[in-house]
Amino acid sequence: MEGNVVVQAIAAVLTLALYFLPALVADRRKRHDVLTLALFNACLGWTVFGWLLALYWALQPNPPKNIAGEIVETRKLVRMRAFSSALLVRVQRRASTRDRSEK
Repeated sequence: MEGNVVVQAIAAVLTLALYFLPALVADRRKRHDVLTLALFNACLGWTVFGWLLALYWALQPNPPKNIAGEIVETRKLVRMRAFSSALLVRVQRRASTRDRSEK
């Protein structure tokens, strides 16, 4: 009887480990969103699709930490380059107009 309990306990631990395999993989891969992934796995892992989706998510590379900040910085750089280009064109036009009027 005691051997049966031990076997059942080992089976329960292995089943839980398999169920939370995506969360364990995410933790080992040092994902930034491991808690979100673990909650997703806990809530939807009982469906095969949810478990597979969580595993796929766990195997993806880490996203950048500050996506919004990077987008803002990229937009700022693009606007600065556009402004610089427009300013350069305007200066060149004025210089060519001034050169024509001096002749």
